[in-house]
Amino acid sequence: MSEGLIIDDNRQTADALQQMLELLDLPAKVAYGSSPAMAILASFVPRFICLDINMPGVDGTEVLAYIRREPRLMKVPVVIITSDDQPETRQHVMRGGAQAMVIKPATIDALEGALKKAAVIT
Repeated sequence: MSEGLIIDDNRQTADALQQMLELLDLPAKVAYGSSPAMAILASFVPRFICLDINMPGVDGTEVLAYIRREPRLMKVPVVIITSDDQPETRQHVMRGGAQAMVIKPATIDALEGALKKAAVIT
């Protein structure tokens, strides 16, 4: 089974997501920010991606746009994990190709629901 990828510049949040995903039997690599994520994505096609929006430098919406333009990544399910609960943000990322969105702090139930919506788990 292929691993997922967590992209978040906050180490605590990323590590907590990784632990929750392990409880759901979904192993995932962690990239602490968009630059490390882009380096990983250059040679790795994850089973799914959990992506933060508000990151310094290249933000999550730019990473999402790259994922949807890149032929080998365009079908990878993306779940947005963000503290930005604005309706415009939700509309923007869903139009940009995300399958689901979870508001921080994420709970395991919210994460599981989003992964089901994204068809990562059944």
